Amino acid sequence: MANPLAGEVGIWLDGQRHVARLTLGALAGLEADLGAESMIALVERFEGGRFSSRDVMAVLVAGLRGCGWPGGMDDLAAAEIRGGPVGAAHAAAALLARAFRVEEA
Repeated sequence: MANPLAGEVGIWLDGQRHVARLTLGALAGLEADLGAESMIALVERFEGGRFSSRDVMAVLVAGLRGCGWPGGMDDLAAAEIRGGPVGAAHAAAALLARAFRVEEA
């Protein structure tokens, strides 16, 4: 079960539920892999609807790996993602939002 308070998101691949979470290392890698000036720039892409399918896949792979999934981009491209492209985009956006969630006292 995914824990949203821990930044986790549930993602269904080929009928199997996985948990994803963006770690600090994954976030640093995403900046470089996606050519973003900063993570804020990547978040703004998603908020503004200017993200690409590659952005979505990179965020999902990074998040899945953050919870121990051994796959890569090719594995994700071959998988059936519950909700299709829209579900994948929602999951990627949720991962980014939860990674930057600020705890309130």
